[in-house]
Amino acid sequence: MASLYQNIIRPLLFLQSPENAHNFSLSGLKWAERLGLPLVCLRSLCSSPAGKEVKLWDLEFSNPVGLAAGMDKDAEVIRPMLGMGFGFVEVGTVTPVAQPGNPKPRLFRYPQHHAVVNRMGFNNDGLDSLVSNVSRFKTGKPCKGVIGINIGKQKDTPNEEAHLDYLKGFEATADLADYVAVNISSPNTPNLRELQDDQPLQELLKTLKEANASRTAQGKRHVPTLLKIAPDLEDAHLEQIVSNVVDHQWDGIIATNTTIDRSGDYADFETPGGLSGRPVKEKSTAVIQKISKLTGGKLPIIGVGGIETAADAQEKLDAGASLVQVYSGFIYQGPKMARRIVQGIKKPA
Repeated sequence: MASLYQNIIRPLLFLQSPENAHNFSLSGLKWAERLGLPLVCLRSLCSSPAGKEVKLWDLEFSNPVGLAAGMDKDAEVIRPMLGMGFGFVEVGTVTPVAQPGNPKPRLFRYPQHHAVVNRMGFNNDGLDSLVSNVSRFKTGKPCKGVIGINIGKQKDTPNEEAHLDYLKGFEATADLADYVAVNISSPNTPNLRELQDDQPLQELLKTLKEANASRTAQGKRHVPTLLKIAPDLEDAHLEQIVSNVVDHQWDGIIATNTTIDRSGDYADFETPGGLSGRPVKEKSTAVIQKISKLTGGKLPIIGVGGIETAADAQEKLDAGASLVQVYSGFIYQGPKMARRIVQGIKKPA
């Protein structure tokens, strides 16, 4: 299937605009799920090898390789994605109500660098739609896999009220999500990254910590809650963020989102937006190493950025990540990517 994807399917998809190709692929996976048989074929070709299980936050991951948020924003193809061998799938980013995102074109490929630039702007169908889709998955035919839900704020919500949008997202998804990821680091929503600053971050962390505590007081499960951060932070700022996450007893960090850095080999990337794929690989690994050192390896980290091979994933795991995620690499490597990575990484300790 690798050669089929590389030699035939990918060239055909790349004849289309990136966003059209993305939507076409999602439509194909939705039809595959409706038909049923193609999913059986996916499992036989791409199912996860045994012996790579990870237990984290009282969750059982069949393997440590996941699909990052952004690929399945509205939770429409969870089952087919898990059928490709991913140990977990993170859906979203979802905002309280539907929004169209930024004007098109807003997704760009750089094949020579195995890179993608996006300025999507949290386009999604809103919480009601995502909750309905995840509920349908949960009540359908059993399918092994951990589901994370990535939440964000509306574009027009002022940062002073952002914590209320995240609270809406948390409360709407907490009963369905195996974990919740809080996205304050996309570069494509104006001023969103300012939520990584000390005062607004502390307010956000406190608000969701209290919401989680309220759940447990009612006899409901504590929902693992992770903060997704940018790769472009100065060391002092990163240290402050990590300190706040630990102080508020959150469950982990996702490192990292896309970069706005265009230095070095990428100075000619004039397209604005978040750059992902190979160009962010070293930056994200460096952030993982710093977080692990700051916390003595005690704070779980999901490593994401530039992963295409088992060696790339192992680098993130060796740097201190407990789990890894892929996004841009999946576009370039295709359906068997997760299985190949899982086969090539070391057995978790």
